[in-house]
Amino acid sequence: MSETVNETAGKIVWFEVPAADTQRARGFYGELFGWSFESMDGPTEYHLTYEGGGALAPGEPNGILPYFGTADIDASLARVAELGGTAGTRQEIPDTGSFAVCADSEGNPFGLYQAGN
Repeated sequence: MSETVNETAGKIVWFEVPAADTQRARGFYGELFGWSFESMDGPTEYHLTYEGGGALAPGEPNGILPYFGTADIDASLARVAELGGTAGTRQEIPDTGSFAVCADSEGNPFGLYQAGN
């Protein structure tokens, strides 16, 4: 495993902001923080902000979803379940890595992210 992957373990490495109106949200965060956005091609609308380290995505607003880095996503998913949380399903991001959306023991959603090699 690379040093970079190990250095991100347990740290927030990405976040997603659900937005009922992504254009309005782009304007809000652009004006508030000076973020610019790049729309990602794909089956799902997704607007990346490299200044902020996250993205806007369509959805009902219910809180920002943080993603925590992990060196071994499968082991982390198993540990989430052992500790009374809800482990999500591992999904691959082509040429990037893998992620899963989980919930802690109190029902709060969070994501896990493992960078690809």
